[in-house]
Amino acid sequence: MGVPIRIDELIFNEAKKVARSEFRSIPHQIEFWASLGKCALDNPDLPIEFIRDTLMSKRQDRSLAEPFDFEVKRD
Repeated sequence: MGVPIRIDELIFNEAKKVARSEFRSIPHQIEFWASLGKCALDNPDLPIEFIRDTLMSKRQDRSLAEPFDFEVKRD
């Protein structure tokens, strides 16, 4: 369910630019930034790039993934 909110025009315009380049809607871009910020605050020891990449990987289409076999080599 969406809830209308007021947001600073500068943030909106920045989200509009980034959303276009990352193929997201403006609300989804702002939602992504909010999720990223919340995770960063909850995990201050993790680099922001790691958090960003993790969030992005969770949103990827899993149907395109190929299984990976972990073979244990025994000597």
